[in-house]
Amino acid sequence: MPTFRRLPDHLRPLADKFYRSQHSAMRTRAAHQVWVAEDKQIIAALCLQPMAHGQWLTSLLVDADQRHRGVASALITCALQKVDTPVWLFCHPDLESFYSRLGFEPCPSLPETLAERLQRYRLKKILNAMAL
Repeated sequence: MPTFRRLPDHLRPLADKFYRSQHSAMRTRAAHQVWVAEDKQIIAALCLQPMAHGQWLTSLLVDADQRHRGVASALITCALQKVDTPVWLFCHPDLESFYSRLGFEPCPSLPETLAERLQRYRLKKILNAMAL
């Protein structure tokens, strides 16, 4: 089983390198809390971004060879262990059942900044909002 940890800010480029290795456009930002799963190297990552008195979970990605092994669930659980504020995320409708198993529920109303962002994203993608 992999180990999970929050990356110190000076190691954020390692998460960006992981995203690039997976051919993803995702990138970390200075405001992000970056969490990773490692098994000799990074095999999954996610970001938590402070937003409207809560956290926005974004950029969850698991190495293609490591999927369907519980890595994403374990990484989310670890990252959210000490979060005591609301957590929001956007996901494709096909992933709602995955997030529901972790306690997330459909979220019909979002903080304004996230609602505006979701509206823009929906111009190009089918996404739903969920909250914990």
